[in-house]
Amino acid sequence: MSHFEHGKTAFRWCDQCGTLILGKECSGCSSTGREFTVSNPGDIRPAMGKTNDLLASLFRRYFGTDKFLKGKTVFLNKTAGEDRTDEIIIQGRVIATLRYDLKKRDFVLDLKLDGARLLLTDATKGVVILAKDSGHLKGKTIPGSFVKEIRGEFQNGDPLIVTSGTMICSAVAKVNSQACLAAEKAIGIRDVGKGTLEVSNRKSSWTGFVNANKEYFKNLESNGVSDLKSFINNTDLPVTLSFSGGKDSLAAYGLLAKTGKKFSLMFVNTGLEFPETVSFVNAFAKSRHERLLIADAGNAFQEQIDNFGPPAKDFRWCCKVCKLAPLTSLIERNFPHGTVTVEGNRIFESFARSNLTFVAKNPFVPNQTILNPIRNWRAVDVWGYIWWKDLGYNPLYEEDFERIGCYLCPSCLESEWKNTSKIHPELHKAWNAYLLSWAGKDGENFIKYGFWRWKALPKKMIKIAEELKIKPPAMNAEALNLKWVKGVSPCVMGGYSAEGILTAPCEHGFAMTAEMLKTVGAVKYSPEYDIALVKVKGGTLKVFGGGQIVATAPTQAEAEKLFENGAKAVLRAQLCTDCGICVKNCPSRAIKFTNGHVEINDQRCTHCGKCAAACVVAHYYDKLVA
Repeated sequence: MSHFEHGKTAFRWCDQCGTLILGKECSGCSSTGREFTVSNPGDIRPAMGKTNDLLASLFRRYFGTDKFLKGKTVFLNKTAGEDRTDEIIIQGRVIATLRYDLKKRDFVLDLKLDGARLLLTDATKGVVILAKDSGHLKGKTIPGSFVKEIRGEFQNGDPLIVTSGTMICSAVAKVNSQACLAAEKAIGIRDVGKGTLEVSNRKSSWTGFVNANKEYFKNLESNGVSDLKSFINNTDLPVTLSFSGGKDSLAAYGLLAKTGKKFSLMFVNTGLEFPETVSFVNAFAKSRHERLLIADAGNAFQEQIDNFGPPAKDFRWCCKVCKLAPLTSLIERNFPHGTVTVEGNRIFESFARSNLTFVAKNPFVPNQTILNPIRNWRAVDVWGYIWWKDLGYNPLYEEDFERIGCYLCPSCLESEWKNTSKIHPELHKAWNAYLLSWAGKDGENFIKYGFWRWKALPKKMIKIAEELKIKPPAMNAEALNLKWVKGVSPCVMGGYSAEGILTAPCEHGFAMTAEMLKTVGAVKYSPEYDIALVKVKGGTLKVFGGGQIVATAPTQAEAEKLFENGAKAVLRAQLCTDCGICVKNCPSRAIKFTNGHVEINDQRCTHCGKCAAACVVAHYYDKLVA
């Protein structure tokens, strides 16, 4: 959890070799380097390919020069923001923040003090010279009457370099350059310092970075391999590697290959992969002579999209349908007694992964033990290791993608979705057309600005929606609604009752609902009247074909829980994706699918709830009926 607290993380920079030092000292010159800090969590990464082109274009736009970038390695550090937000690190200094502005739908720069000090000498625009030493400036707004000279044009909101006597400031324009002199509030000063910074004449490269950190990468590999051997050498289970075609699974491959243990690669083709990813995975396995097992989801996404609507950051039904279900089947076919799977999960990837341990169990895939050997690695460790081992990598990383997954994933950034429109316009166009159809005639801007990525908008997105005067459209693709009739109230005969009406599509008929209710309790079913009566310890549940659900129990909490279990069973029956995860998670083997219909052996079922816990429909119950 400490990795995600506010604050700074320290790194070191070797000025002599012109590169980042990850270990105690530079392997090239033995220097311990100069310390600098970045914002937490400090998961810095190299800027590659078109990312460098983007940075160069922005510095030219605002300051008329990108000269200082020539022959230099640039690092980025992801920080919190409404979309993509990266600190830009050059020569061991954070000089600016790269930010994707959702309202402008474009990238912008926020200049830091060291950026102003580094750029001042070469900047041909975006420079303002004040007429006199204006005393304390930090945090102040300067009137145009203080301005002596403006170098080049700028627009309202652009980053600026401001000088006042011996002081150098990072600033932001409050008006455009034409209106600057007459404006009462012309320039906002952000930070103040003294002295310019020289642009180093020393060229730097990723080869130099790797050479400067060779000892560090050796230790990193040694520790990772040792961890893996300590587990896999003490198990008879077959070993597999989850190979997504991304950088982290590449690093995990490098470690596992070093153990000398025989293993297979497992790739889940969700049907939504970038073409480059599929090609890379196949080519990599072939070039390394590795056994590649492919779990193919086929058209699962297209078959379920109308039932669930678009996936969202807080409603990722697609992962279970398109990843976990085919993976579960693949493991069952090829490794009936289970497998130990090495994965490239890292704690820095998300808050949800901040508590990763080396050994873990997959709650949705039975018989799979997961090992996380690179859990504490930063992105820069991963890239350095890949270069050191000459593993090659997915070409999409050269296209300004930080992470690579499904091309329409709601968890990717809006800036990356815009990037997809450039490299794969046909994929972008097709998904955008679906989203517009789903949102309806009033939802164009809702889709345009990426609000579809959430079921429930977070505060930062609500604020942006209000500023843009965008309201969520009335969605036309989800016929799911829970309406309370009496809510939860005391019963006349004692105890409590919960009564509501659940509107849901009737895909499989009420008989399947009655069958699924057997996972809740003992069921009596009347096919003539479409009524199912469920008996549980201390309570009763009635479910009607028209959607009415009535739960009675001794306490309010028990009544609420019984009602929820009944509603989940209804949704599981009618929105069943036929993925089979519930079957594989049932410890008593009480569930069977026959021709798309579920059968529950009520003599075996213990009502443990593990089938519901593993079900994508039940998992997102609160989102589906919100």
